[in-house]
Amino acid sequence: MSTTRLEAFSDAVIAILMTIMVLELRVPHGSTAGALRPLLPVFLTYVLSFVYLGIYWNNHHHLLQVTERINGRVLWANLHLLFWLSLFPFSTGWMGQNHLAALPTAAYGGVMLMAAIAYYILQTVIVREQGPESPLHRVLGGDAKGKASPVIYAAAIPLAYVSSWASIGLYVLVALIWLVPDRRLEAGLNEHSDS
Repeated sequence: MSTTRLEAFSDAVIAILMTIMVLELRVPHGSTAGALRPLLPVFLTYVLSFVYLGIYWNNHHHLLQVTERINGRVLWANLHLLFWLSLFPFSTGWMGQNHLAALPTAAYGGVMLMAAIAYYILQTVIVREQGPESPLHRVLGGDAKGKASPVIYAAAIPLAYVSSWASIGLYVLVALIWLVPDRRLEAGLNEHSDS
């Protein structure tokens, strides 16, 4: 089975999630700059989650471009990832509406952690389907970013009860690590298209 339908479905789900998140931004009551102040935490969490969804969309796209074929396990692993991504609007809204309170900030990290694990599972299932000689297997290598991200999330979750801002700082750090698309996948994509 080709990856075209899987990619189109995933793109649609991620686009809907981004739309749902922006609908959570409420129009302020008032026309002054001061009326925007209470919305700042909601807006900042929206920006962070939008960036995260963009990162997942970008890397998911590159991952599937290097993937030659998929099977039922890949489809289920992809749905597992989309499930955790579908919780972004809820966790984003909860954290923003409660001005970065400890429990919502920790729960946000929990969703981020589970999404990272789900992406790793998807990647692993695809590699198994493609085989050890596939371009994807070669380009992933040690996957330092993929292994570091869950560790940082796991540290940020309990840290939210000490300092929500420090926890948010770790979430931003992971986003910055991934902001540039995974160059290994881009290299594999170029190698794949040349052959």
